[in-house]
Amino acid sequence: MATTFRSGNPVLSAKTFDVPVGGETMTIGGTVNKTALLLVLVLLTANFTWSMFDASSTQSMQESLPRVQGWMIGGFLGGFVLAMVTIFKKTWAMFTAPAYALFQGLALGGISAVFEAQFPGIVIQAVGLTFGTLGCLLLAYRSGLIRATENFKLGVVAATGAIAVIYLVNIVMGFFGGSIGFIHDSGPLGIGFSLIVVTIAALNLVLDFDFIENGAERGAPKYLEWYGAFGLTVTLIWLYLEILRLLSKLRGRN
Repeated sequence: MATTFRSGNPVLSAKTFDVPVGGETMTIGGTVNKTALLLVLVLLTANFTWSMFDASSTQSMQESLPRVQGWMIGGFLGGFVLAMVTIFKKTWAMFTAPAYALFQGLALGGISAVFEAQFPGIVIQAVGLTFGTLGCLLLAYRSGLIRATENFKLGVVAATGAIAVIYLVNIVMGFFGGSIGFIHDSGPLGIGFSLIVVTIAALNLVLDFDFIENGAERGAPKYLEWYGAFGLTVTLIWLYLEILRLLSKLRGRN
C-alpha cells in the first residue's frame, strides 16, 4: 500500500517529493544543517532592523518607527514573493530560500523591536519559547510520543486552514475599517484564540518532521533539502510571531 503524505504547512504538499530521483539524495542531516543556516540569515537581517529602532524615549521611537516600518513592509512583501517563487520552483530553493530568510529577517527585526519597546524582555521570552517548543516536539516525535497518524494530519490541516481563513477575513475587514475583535483582544477570548493558534502552529512542526523524514526515506533529490529547510523556517517564523502575540496579550493585562 502506498504511503500518504500530508503537511499542514502550506509550502509542503503531498506532491513535493513526487519527482524523478537521480544522483545525490536528500538526508535529514542535510535538511537540519540548511535550516540552521536559514535561521542564521534571519537573525542577521533581523539585527539590522532591530538596531534601527530607537526606544530610548517616546520622541526617538516616533522618529525611528517610520524607517523601521519601511524595512518591515519591504521584508514582508519580498518574503511573500520569494515564498511563492520557492513553492512553484522548488529547484530554485537553494537560491530563493536564503533570500526569503533575509527578507523575513528584516520584517521580524522591526516587529520584534516594536514589541520589545512596549514590553521589555518579551522578545527573548518568545525566542526561548519558540526554540524550546521546537526541541520538545522534536524529542517527542523522535521518541514516538507523538505520531503523525492520518487522523492527526487531517486535524492539523483542517485547523490550519480555518486559522488562515480567519486571518484572511480579518485582513479584508481591515480595508473597510473593521476587524475580528478577538484576534487582537487581550481578554480571555483573545488569549484563548492565541493559545489555540500557537498550539496549531507547533503541531505543524510535527507534520513537517514527518514529511521531511519520509522524503529522505524515499530518496528525494538533494535540492529538496533546501525546500524542506524552507518549509521548517516558514513554520518557525509563524510560531514565533504567534508566541509574541500571545505574550503581548498576557503582558498587556498587567
